[in-house]
Amino acid sequence: MRNGPLRHRITLQQRVQVQDPVTGEVVPGWIDWARPMARIEPLSARDFIAAKAAQSEVTGRIVIRYREGVLPTMRILYRGKVYSIHGVLPDTKSGREYLTLPVSEGVRDG
Repeated sequence: MRNGPLRHRITLQQRVQVQDPVTGEVVPGWIDWARPMARIEPLSARDFIAAKAAQSEVTGRIVIRYREGVLPTMRILYRGKVYSIHGVLPDTKSGREYLTLPVSEGVRDG
């Protein structure tokens, strides 16, 4: 793996349906799913220009150790910011060592 260790603690959240205790209405919400260590890499200007054709919203990538069940429907919280996940890419060697998550910053309601 390039560029140093996994040194940022992130929170992976999963979307769930919860029932409002007052009204009984079922509303969407988010729960913490995992808190792995990660490496956060903003895209360079060159990477951003190259990615713009295929994925104009992608603003960075987050790398975590391989973990079963990570889905692009989840989101990431880090230092008060919300990141939407645009894909889950396994490493090219074994496919079970690291996951690369292309992300964009911004609130995601699902």
